[in-house]
Amino acid sequence: MGNSNLEVSAIGLGCMGMSFSYGPPPDKKEMISLLRGAVEQGVTFFDTAEVYGPFTNEELLGEALAPIRKEIVIATKFGFRPEPEGSAKWAGLNSRPEHIRKAVEGSLKRLRTDFIDLLYQHRVDPEVPIEDVAGTVQDLIREGKVKHFGLSEAGEKTIRRAHAVHPVTAVQSEYSLWWREPETSVLPTIEELGIGFVPFSPLGRGFLTGKIDENTAFDTTDFRNTVPRFTPENRKANQAMVDILKHIAQRNNCTPAQIALAWILARKPWIVPIPGTTKSTRLSENLGAIKVELSAEEMLEIETAASGITIQGDRYQESGQKMIDR
Repeated sequence: MGNSNLEVSAIGLGCMGMSFSYGPPPDKKEMISLLRGAVEQGVTFFDTAEVYGPFTNEELLGEALAPIRKEIVIATKFGFRPEPEGSAKWAGLNSRPEHIRKAVEGSLKRLRTDFIDLLYQHRVDPEVPIEDVAGTVQDLIREGKVKHFGLSEAGEKTIRRAHAVHPVTAVQSEYSLWWREPETSVLPTIEELGIGFVPFSPLGRGFLTGKIDENTAFDTTDFRNTVPRFTPENRKANQAMVDILKHIAQRNNCTPAQIALAWILARKPWIVPIPGTTKSTRLSENLGAIKVELSAEEMLEIETAASGITIQGDRYQESGQKMIDR
């Protein structure tokens, strides 16, 4: 992971959907089986957060992975606050030092572990200097409760300021063929600083798998119902990107999802995508992307075709979690 000594599998597993956001949570026993099956298939990197559920996703990972804790790497996050205190509703941000410490203690308990391998600030808090955040995580690292410091959806200025206080091991941001904003300043910055990059939603929240079109109906509790990019008309317009992936997938005897992931893996050796899934077949499919090698000609073909497509719709509502850089 960048210049750090943190080693993870080439593809990790995003665990949010096992408890949160994409409709009713699946059966807990099935998810425990999926998590342990992922380890058997070589996955060592698992991504969660206290806000997923909230809390239940960390509890799920704690139960599933405790027996093999030393074999895997767990990343979790702090930075949101419950409203009111102790409720299941979350409102606003809180990265004040005392809140970070409280969040970490809760995560350690739920994850059934003595340390967190990679601790992210979930979103940049404009009310708290990033130096205070980095300093607090540095103290937690010195105490042995955390091993590595990460930032999620942070911009260049924030990354540089945090890294000056304590080395940032990884930056996590949304990144895929239909959201490439990190290429403008984040990726060059972290390459310069020797920081790893962890793309979430590398399959465009499922859209780049080719299994979603303008007629797809989501569960009423699925947050994609609120995402502008997922309106029926925008899904129809954005199908052009999936068509590119399908074309190249047919030639390589694989799936569009595998091409989308192979494209990310081919970008830089320090990029580790974390596609999420609740299905064992999808897990195996995603991991199969490691064996897909795109030629320089195919990478250029994708780039050329993608440059002619303008993706329609924002990735969040206007009130959503936009990246802050200061």
